[in-house]
Amino acid sequence: MQQEYYQEQTFTKTSFPQNFRKVEFDSCVFNTCILNQMDLSDCRFIDCTFTNCDLSLVNVSRCSFQDVQFSQCKMMGISFSACSTFGLAFSFAHCQLQHSSFTKLKLKGLSFKACLLQEVDFSEADLSSSTFDECNMERAVFRQTNLEKADFRTSYNYSLDPEQNRLKKAKFSMLGIAGLLAKYDIIISK
Repeated sequence: MQQEYYQEQTFTKTSFPQNFRKVEFDSCVFNTCILNQMDLSDCRFIDCTFTNCDLSLVNVSRCSFQDVQFSQCKMMGISFSACSTFGLAFSFAHCQLQHSSFTKLKLKGLSFKACLLQEVDFSEADLSSSTFDECNMERAVFRQTNLEKADFRTSYNYSLDPEQNRLKKAKFSMLGIAGLLAKYDIIISK
C-alpha cells in the first residue's frame, strides 16, 4: 500500500504493513482486519467503520478519529490520550478496551455499548453526557473526571469516588450504588 489517501474503500481481511503513518482514510470500512501493534501515527480516519478488527497496542500518536465507529473490535492497551483532539469523535460497541487510556480527553457524549472496560484510565477526562451501556468497568480509573449527566445505569463493577469526580445528574441504578460507596468500606445488603 503506497497510496496516502483512501476514500470509500472496504478492506476485508487485509494485511497491512507494520508502519502505516500519515495515511488518510475517508468513509472507509475495515472488516476483520489485523492491525495490532501497528504504528498509525499521524493517520486520519474520517467517517470510518471498524468491525471485528484487532487494533490492540496500536500507536495512535497524533492520529485523528472523526466520527469513527468501532464494533466487536479488540482494542486493548491503546493510549487514546495520544490522539489528535481536533474533531475527536468515536463510539464503541461490543469492544474489548482493557488497559486503554482516555486520560485528559474531551469526549462529551461518548457511547460505550457492551464493552469490556476493565482497568481503563479515564482520569481527568470530560465524559459528560456519555453513555456506558452494559459495560464491565472493573478497576476502571476515574480521578478528577467530569461525569456530569453520564449514564451508568446498566453497567457494572465500577467504583467511583463522588468526592474526586463530577457526578451532577449522572444516572446510576440501585444495584450500582455500591460502586459509589466502595471507598467507605460499608456493607450494603438487598
